[in-house]
Amino acid sequence: MPRTTTLEAPGCPPFRALTFDVLGLVKVVEARSNQGGIPKVVDVWGKPDASQCVLAASSNDREFDPLVAVARKSGLVEVLSPINGDVRASIPNISQSDIQPQDAIAGLHMFRKHRSELSSRSCTLLTCTTKGHASLRSVEVPEVPGDSFSGDTPTTWNVCGAGDIVCCEVDGSENYALFGGKGVEVNVWDLENCTKIWNAKSPAKNSLGIFTPTWFTSAAFLNKDDHRKFVAGTNSHQVRLYDISAQRRPVISFDFRETPIKAVAEDLDGNTVYVGNGSGDLASVDIRTGKLLGCFLGKCSGSIRSIARHPQLPLIASCGLDSYLRIWDIKSRQLLSAVFLKQHLTNVVFDSHIGNEEIAVSGAPLPPTEQRNANATVDRDAEDSDRDAEESDRDTEESLPIKRKKKSKEHSGSKKLKFKKRGKKLKEEGIDAS
Repeated sequence: MPRTTTLEAPGCPPFRALTFDVLGLVKVVEARSNQGGIPKVVDVWGKPDASQCVLAASSNDREFDPLVAVARKSGLVEVLSPINGDVRASIPNISQSDIQPQDAIAGLHMFRKHRSELSSRSCTLLTCTTKGHASLRSVEVPEVPGDSFSGDTPTTWNVCGAGDIVCCEVDGSENYALFGGKGVEVNVWDLENCTKIWNAKSPAKNSLGIFTPTWFTSAAFLNKDDHRKFVAGTNSHQVRLYDISAQRRPVISFDFRETPIKAVAEDLDGNTVYVGNGSGDLASVDIRTGKLLGCFLGKCSGSIRSIARHPQLPLIASCGLDSYLRIWDIKSRQLLSAVFLKQHLTNVVFDSHIGNEEIAVSGAPLPPTEQRNANATVDRDAEDSDRDAEESDRDTEESLPIKRKKKSKEHSGSKKLKFKKRGKKLKEEGIDAS
């Protein structure tokens, strides 16, 4: 596996991202303008341990006291500080005694709004295991890391009777959640009452009478304000659009390449989705029509496991089994940079508080692309000033009086000889005429 990319990357705008891998490490990647816009690993949190593999991650990217929650293979859910990596709380799996050891956490979400009467330091977590054991719990995070935490009684329920849960997603209003997986049709639940409000129906058989088995691998809501429309990826390399207010079967369904869909992410416009599959293909699709807008330039050499859209900048990040964190421009679909992080990556989240404003205040130089544009404008201005100076000099020269040069003696003598020769010719012609 190559450890370097042969594609020249033009550099990235300032950003900060957190990556999670199979050894339980959390790596902080930052791109600063004073570093030439090249992302670098600035910090690593944790010790390598396969039993602490990060299975799911979710962040509460608030301005005051931001938090990140990670679900590990051992069954623990840790609440970390994305600033320094301190473990603020470590929560064991709910009803761990009743859950089999192989029943790992498949989905995790940290709520951004308060759902309990605890203090402002509290956070609410939704977890779901592979066997469908879902729990909703509010925890008060202590001010000092290491102190004991307190919380209310968790609410638990089962989201499926058979099969394995693979994907779990919460809508923008954080009132509804969807679950789906292997042998489990995607279904939507009301989190306030913990009741199922909609369940999908399997697509009909094709023209050959072949039935596609149910196996959902990823899902995402299209709009933060509308929980009725969502997109789901399947193991049979299909991307499906569901509208729970219209029908139970997919409204639009299309195939993408030949390998299972592993990650989907929505754009801020609510119409574009980003799809990554098991062979490393990444593309953007207009989900309203199912039209492929284009593939992202630069082939990934491993399965894509996570796609994150930056909340402010026109960037997306992708990571997967090739151990690379890749940053893409969503407009040109060009690879801006790739960072090799050694371990297989499982998730990536953005920290939106690192942006152009802080870089502008610090007075750091621009990234290479912006620096080239700035240099081009400076050179253009210099050329314009030089051209104006030349024109002004030309105008002054034209306005000055012109001094005539005195005729040289040789020049005047040559003219006299010409007149003498012409006079002799005229005399000879007159003699011949007589």
